Amino acid sequence: MPQLSKPESHAPRDHGGGLDEAIARFGGTRANWLDLSTGINPEPYPLPALAEADWTALPDRAAQEALVQAARGFWRVPEGAGVLAAPGASALIARLPALAAPGRVRIDMPTYNEHAAGFAAQGWTVTGDGPAEARVLVHPNNPDGRLWTAADADAPLTVIDESFCDICPDRSLVALTARPGVVILKSFGKFWGLAGLRLGFAIALPETIARLSQMLGPWPVSGPALQVGAAALRDIAWAEATRARLARDAARLDRLVTGRGARLEGGTDLFRLYRVEDAAAWQDRLARHQVWCRIFPYSETLLRLGLPPAEGWDQLETAL
Repeated sequence: MPQLSKPESHAPRDHGGGLDEAIARFGGTRANWLDLSTGINPEPYPLPALAEADWTALPDRAAQEALVQAARGFWRVPEGAGVLAAPGASALIARLPALAAPGRVRIDMPTYNEHAAGFAAQGWTVTGDGPAEARVLVHPNNPDGRLWTAADADAPLTVIDESFCDICPDRSLVALTARPGVVILKSFGKFWGLAGLRLGFAIALPETIARLSQMLGPWPVSGPALQVGAAALRDIAWAEATRARLARDAARLDRLVTGRGARLEGGTDLFRLYRVEDAAAWQDRLARHQVWCRIFPYSETLLRLGLPPAEGWDQLETAL
């Protein structure tokens, strides 16, 4: 059975972002740069007004329950499943491997690398195919946008990372959370564009949620995050309008980039993956116009671009 190289828990992990490094290398200030290296909605949910107590008091049970109920409604969580709010999906990814004794975990590559690092750090053997005691499905996948099916959730512990699934809610596998061993992750930072709020969710059977809750400890989510998250998850009209806008902008980005010789390889309405002759050269050329994109250590030809904000299209077109 082929194995992936084992991630070191202390080693730097490849991510989007890293704008500080780009600025140090190419100059300019953060305000001048267009960071398209992540898949974060560039037009975030408008922040509601917050009370002073949201900042000064420990979060109360009522606010936590209001957020959970809003999440249940938005994601149509099965009646038999529970919901846990956490300080970002990454906090959950780091703890999920402790739900079972270490064995083999199947993670089809390429994909988001935090899952492999988290499992390896807790003694699991990461493999790319075959039967395993655990499996991770990033749905839709980052970076190619691959979608999985219920039949793929075939391990005793199956983690389905739906961080980007809010653009296509009809493809969600949330109904599987009524099944033992299935955990679905949701990220608030991507679709709502508020990554700095640090809010994520786990959906699973109540006994699994109870174990994860114990690992996180009391008050895992800040008062402001509870209020903002609940308001956003109740705002169905904003979500529907945002999906339509993201789809239009993704199509616009495809026309722009493929018109410069790139080939579309996949992605989602929050990020697009292109095949180019020399990805590093593309990144360098864009960076000289203060546009930052994502390339990958495992490919010399893949380039990923997020969507620019409304005021950033001209800068991107000039850079291309």
